[in-house]
Amino acid sequence: MTDTGLTEVPNPSALFLAERRGNIAGSAVFAGMEGTRPVLLEIQALVSPKAGEGAARRAVVGWETARLNMLLAVLEARCGLKMAGMDVHLNIAGGLRISEPACDMAVAAALISAATGVPTSSGATYFGEVGLSGEVRQVSQTDLRLKEAQKLGFAQAILPRRVASGTARPKPPEGLTLKEIGHLNDLVELFQPVED
Repeated sequence: MTDTGLTEVPNPSALFLAERRGNIAGSAVFAGMEGTRPVLLEIQALVSPKAGEGAARRAVVGWETARLNMLLAVLEARCGLKMAGMDVHLNIAGGLRISEPACDMAVAAALISAATGVPTSSGATYFGEVGLSGEVRQVSQTDLRLKEAQKLGFAQAILPRRVASGTARPKPPEGLTLKEIGHLNDLVELFQPVED
């Protein structure tokens, strides 16, 4: 909406990522779907020691609080990250509300990045559903998600590993490499601090 009325937004992904800053811990780009249209969104997480007595705080904007609590429990129980005594703030930048489970891996990447202080790669996008045992599950419309990431200049997509026999691996668009993840432990390994 402008002062002259409604105007078309030719690429919503570019609009949602316009103010994103790279090389900051706690930020990950989600390759999602809004209806039938692919859209890239920034997931922001802030993890800090809880303040005062009582339960740790969970503040969420644009995602389900129950899903965040489940993901935090999986990261602690299956991956060894100590999240119980931490305040966690999660934000879907741009004001959209995300309900698809494919956002799990991007949220996990943002949380792991915030907890370890290691930034996500500024050229990477993430998508995949996470199960209670920590496995990363396939999601629909992989090809559309990959094409949108490539169109916006991303170099890598981190996505679920193909495990079903007879299922073809997605062919990445030119210039985009794929990193397949089978379990959240594989994702945690990407955020090990670099030693001098």
